Amino acid sequence: MAQEDWALFLDFDGTLVDIVERPEAVAVDPNLPEILASLEARLGGALAIISGRPIAFLDQHLGTRRFDMAGLHGLEHRIEGDLFLCDPDDHPRLREMVERLEEILRSRPGILIEDKGCSVAIHWRLAPIEREFVHSVVHSALEALGSDYRVQFGKAVAEILPSAAGKGKVIEKFLQYSPYHGRRPIFVGDDLTDENGFKMVNALGGFSVRIGTGETVARERLGSPADLRHALARWAVQGAFPFQENH
Repeated sequence: MAQEDWALFLDFDGTLVDIVERPEAVAVDPNLPEILASLEARLGGALAIISGRPIAFLDQHLGTRRFDMAGLHGLEHRIEGDLFLCDPDDHPRLREMVERLEEILRSRPGILIEDKGCSVAIHWRLAPIEREFVHSVVHSALEALGSDYRVQFGKAVAEILPSAAGKGKVIEKFLQYSPYHGRRPIFVGDDLTDENGFKMVNALGGFSVRIGTGETVARERLGSPADLRHALARWAVQGAFPFQENH
């Protein structure tokens, strides 16, 4: 297939960059923004970052180019410069719950709360023995919040977010707009937060690619973020499509 037939969607943490113990400690390969910009040009603009991070955070770490993005699992997005943000004030019950969670978890060393405004993530990577406790706290919080919210599990993290959020849903939204419309989608991710994106892409006859190990519905696999960056660089510079067209 020609370059203009593809639409590329990329997760951030664990996919473009390595997972780190603390969310704020993420390190971006200095060559990554240039690789993405070159590949974006090759694809006629059909490249977007699909992440659980806020768009503002991603912008801070990906240089001056304002890539198309979906942040907070699709609660906010930017397409061709048009930015749609989530307002935390639209989620007063969640804001109250964040305060309660901070009180409950304050005395538990190693548990980190990442307040994203319209969602909240609880990390136990530094305290793996607290996994069951965090699960219990999160499920209690969901019972109090009701069906408007759900939990999204990832690698040593549980995130409470509005039920409408999901990477598969926002990929489908992007595909309704130029330059994505009519193209075959590729989605690359690394954990449970990406599985509904893989399912969506599979259903549309696209490519789903899992970074690293673990059970998945993705149809392709790469070993590490470094392997992906290398593959994307070759695609950007040489036009070498990095995946096997055998599905």
